[in-house]
Amino acid sequence: MEERRHECGEVTQLQRLETGRRSMSNPLKSKSWSPYLVGAGIGVLSWFAFWSADHPLGITTAFEHTAALVLEAAVPGLAESNSYYQEESPKIGWEWMLVVGVFLGSIISSFASGDREPITVPPMWKSRFGSSVPLRLTIALLSAGLMMFGARLAQGCTSGHGISGNLQLAASSWLFSLLFFSTAILTAFIVYGRTRDV
Repeated sequence: MEERRHECGEVTQLQRLETGRRSMSNPLKSKSWSPYLVGAGIGVLSWFAFWSADHPLGITTAFEHTAALVLEAAVPGLAESNSYYQEESPKIGWEWMLVVGVFLGSIISSFASGDREPITVPPMWKSRFGSSVPLRLTIALLSAGLMMFGARLAQGCTSGHGISGNLQLAASSWLFSLLFFSTAILTAFIVYGRTRDV
């Protein structure tokens, strides 16, 4: 039994080494990157955004402006009576380039790395709430809407506050980051419990 466990450990170690060799030769084929490398990359991207557009990184503003434009088109007289349209001039701006870039980058990364598991109901969710696909998708959609509402209420999301705001040492962004990390951890404990076998 001990020998078998030792052999399995050696196989797993060899697989890790082989995966490491492949990812070093072509990092695009790696299923995960070093968080330090990614952090440095996001920092450089933020500098580029400030240098080229004089604007911090942010994604949720694109959705807010698009929703405002759709509402304005559906109810033409709304712009004159609503203070939002007086303070803010909704437009399809450069933020949508970031949204499109994140979407396309995710697709390219998933194909390049081979990390394309077709999982609609993750194992942790299934063990806690069952295998219902409609329930999983409904909760995911409602949760995304709630997160978007919260981000706009806070006037920034994890990229607006968590990246750009923290880089500028904004006190509101540090407070936001502390709160969203704490809330995410607490929510995970409430939803999934402290330990869960998958």
